[in-house]
Amino acid sequence: MIATDATVSLVSFYINGTWERPVERTGGTIVNPATGAAIAEVPYADASDIDRAVVSAHEAFLKWRDVPVVERVQVLYRFKALLDKHVNDLAATLTRENGKTTEDARLEVRRAIQMVEVACGMPSLMMGDSLNDVAAGIDCKTIRQPIGVCVGITPFNFPAMVPMWMYPFAIASGNTFVLKPSEKVPMTPTHAIQLLHQAGLPAGVLNLVHGGKPAVDALLHHPLVKAVSFVGSTPVAKHIYTTAAAQGKRVQALGGAKNHLIVMADADMPKTVEAIIGSAFGAAGERCLAGSVLVPVGDAAGPLLELLVERTKNMTVGDGAVKGVEMGPLVTADHCQRVTGYVEKGVAEGAVALVDGRQNKPAGSGGHFLGPTIFDHVTPQMTIAREEIFGPVLSVMRVKTLDEAIALVNSSPFGNATAIFTSSGKSAREYSSRCEVGMVGVNVGVAAPMAFFPFAGWKNSFFGDLHAHGKDAVGFYTEQKVIMSRWF
Repeated sequence: MIATDATVSLVSFYINGTWERPVERTGGTIVNPATGAAIAEVPYADASDIDRAVVSAHEAFLKWRDVPVVERVQVLYRFKALLDKHVNDLAATLTRENGKTTEDARLEVRRAIQMVEVACGMPSLMMGDSLNDVAAGIDCKTIRQPIGVCVGITPFNFPAMVPMWMYPFAIASGNTFVLKPSEKVPMTPTHAIQLLHQAGLPAGVLNLVHGGKPAVDALLHHPLVKAVSFVGSTPVAKHIYTTAAAQGKRVQALGGAKNHLIVMADADMPKTVEAIIGSAFGAAGERCLAGSVLVPVGDAAGPLLELLVERTKNMTVGDGAVKGVEMGPLVTADHCQRVTGYVEKGVAEGAVALVDGRQNKPAGSGGHFLGPTIFDHVTPQMTIAREEIFGPVLSVMRVKTLDEAIALVNSSPFGNATAIFTSSGKSAREYSSRCEVGMVGVNVGVAAPMAFFPFAGWKNSFFGDLHAHGKDAVGFYTEQKVIMSRWF
């Protein structure tokens, strides 16, 4: 039975510039993962709600696309100022519904703000090219124009940042937008859109709906939707991509990962250990950039694991809102049970548990806790070596040479992110060049690109052609037109 506190609220839709609290809708309960207490109720949109949101966005697009880009970004400048003012409020909401530590939440909000800052540069980012006299008396130029109603379907693990990968770029380039965030964490994106509303965004330019698969499918099939951006698991990313692309919609679908951390014997071990802790156990391992497979090369294993195990056993697990806590709970009871099941599989399949997170839970807590876990002597055939766990579970797979490490990484069906820890420029260069992965860190545990670079997953970690944020976002949310002119 879920405990309920006195601050339970109803999350709203935002359609055509108006906040709606729909009645007679199915829905879900949002629970603070650190306490088990209900904090909000979220209504799920039906097909009529989706249609109203998309039609509102389309009607707004017919006007918004003609607003000069230098005026469109003024709204984002005001939005950015409000986000700066409310960083702590947003972070507190994020921690309350997602569970990550306050420090992690603040860093996430800062990353979200960075996306808005870059999108404010759209007057430069959208510029085309021109060349006079491509032939006698003929000039040529390219321009970029918005494509229409765009949709964002975002995950539970970064409810502040990931929506900002999408809608600031989309609306700055002249499109309108419908956001469907994860039904597990609707409060943070709602809070952000309240600030965008305060910033003076015209009605209909951005719309917010909530719901599960029926809402998603309604968005994917709506004829007025021109582009879909998604972040989530690989099976769902494939569904999003195949469904929307089959109807001629533009799609970027970011999927799952199995990220490898390569450690050479010449690495700075104390600094490497801290980077691994942040990569594997930051945000409770619930992120697509989490390092989930540790690959010590040659003699690196002994000194690395000695330091890593000691540091991991001393990590403080608890409510992310409490100062000094290093790792918070998992997002829901079901997800915690799922990740715990992977720990049990690791033990059953013969991996050696150097640290068992089942033994590191806050006493007397009603939350969804599993402590950081490290398995040694993991083989490629084991479940924990192959599948995305999305929790604080680190699998150690020892190899003898860098060539073996590269072969191991390249055998994975995923290609999201990886990192190598070494003091050798030769090793770093060779690994960076040969690994079949979209984002590579060199002595950086989480190779998360800044807003002005693309989030460049490969293989089953990404479906589409143009990635999220950076220059790719401008290409994704605009159509290029070539104009040839001659004057008599």
